[in-house]
Amino acid sequence: MKKEPVKAKERDSAARVRDFEEVVQVFSEAEALREAARCIQCKEPKCVSGCPVGIDIKTFIGQMAKKDYDGAYFTIRRKNNFPSICGRVCPAEYQCRKACVFTKKGEPFASREAIGIHFLERFIGDYGAGKALRVKAAGDDALSRVKVAVVGSGPAGLCCAGELARRGIKVVVFEGLHKTGGVLRYGIPPFRLPRDILDLEIDSLKKLGVEIRTNTIIGRVKAVDELFAEGFSAIFLGLGAGIPSFLGIPGENLCNIYSANEFLTRVNLMSAHKYPAYHTPVNIGRHIVIIGGGNTAMDAARVAIRLQHMNGIEPDTTIAYRRTEIEMPARRLEIEHAREEGVKFRMLVKPEEFMGDEKGFVKKMRASRCELGEPDAGGRRRPVVIPGSSFEIGCDMAVIAVGLGANKILTGVTPRLKTDKYGDVIVDPETMQTSIKGVFAGGDIVGGEGTVIEAMGMAKKAAGAIIDHLGRKAD
Repeated sequence: MKKEPVKAKERDSAARVRDFEEVVQVFSEAEALREAARCIQCKEPKCVSGCPVGIDIKTFIGQMAKKDYDGAYFTIRRKNNFPSICGRVCPAEYQCRKACVFTKKGEPFASREAIGIHFLERFIGDYGAGKALRVKAAGDDALSRVKVAVVGSGPAGLCCAGELARRGIKVVVFEGLHKTGGVLRYGIPPFRLPRDILDLEIDSLKKLGVEIRTNTIIGRVKAVDELFAEGFSAIFLGLGAGIPSFLGIPGENLCNIYSANEFLTRVNLMSAHKYPAYHTPVNIGRHIVIIGGGNTAMDAARVAIRLQHMNGIEPDTTIAYRRTEIEMPARRLEIEHAREEGVKFRMLVKPEEFMGDEKGFVKKMRASRCELGEPDAGGRRRPVVIPGSSFEIGCDMAVIAVGLGANKILTGVTPRLKTDKYGDVIVDPETMQTSIKGVFAGGDIVGGEGTVIEAMGMAKKAAGAIIDHLGRKAD
């Protein structure tokens, strides 16, 4: 290693924990050039294999190092419609950066020395947006005469729409909520993904010709067969996973116990943190416990501690997790940020029961201490409860962040659409086509909750198969 990694600047934790402004700052040009210059341009770059959408990372960083920012932008856009989003939320330490030659083999996540690929992607994405650089739709007369319906405006739906629109296909996106973005808007807080960035990326799709219809729940106002009857030649389902999982322990229905889905949706999508200026309230406790160890748990904890500050409450927010920090699936950066902002961590803790007062409000959580046992099917060491280790934690608010399941509004009224025991849509893994000819699916509704970029990877594959289905060869 010949040069020190360039770390992106961050807002001071004492200031940022009092608002929802973005935490990590974009590289300056000088910083971006220094970081790009660290890339040794491997003959066989492994970083590309770590990217679910296959961005030509070597080429775009090489272009950056030569100050060919326009070229770098269009190199990324060949594979990724949303560089400013992915540069902010991708779990790069588990994907492209982990595959970087500067990460030692066998490490659980990227080393500190690995190239900051996501920060460079973000720099280029923001540069392209600032310069209003646009990818133009191809002029394919045959494809321009067909139209495709996309159900859901989360990362999978938006990505598929973008890929199809670039080939000149007329695309209509149907979204059940009043705003677009899916989990990008209701799940990820603005201090990680500012709304103006999200809106800018969605606006770029509209400029490609994508039409978006909000407040339209497919499965309620229209069925799959009705979409075909209206002239859509193919349908992509990016339904997401919107049904929260719970712990299944006593007391879980007490007041002031939220699912992370409800808590984050109230704040991120419905501006509950601005109540009463906005009409959706959210109760905030003095002693908050977040259950879980993924990115959603980190987001919930960081939102909760901000709301405590904003409401003049002495902050006391704790994450309780069954394993140790090394097994946490959350991004390392988000764990670090949560800790800097004052979130406490209690590891090897398994909740057993919530206890409330006479009015039905949660007051305590009884839990057991764990130790790590043998690895499970996923390779992570299994938590094993230590007999007789029960103890109590005071809490007047809890957020359950242990995963999401399939939303069944559409699948429940479409019996020809085959699903597995979890309610996820079954697809051909090569084409992402479902059991209904001409209907494709991708994202969290296929195989369960995943990352934004994984959803986009599936959507790109489905888009290629849709183009083939329409009688044209995909790129």
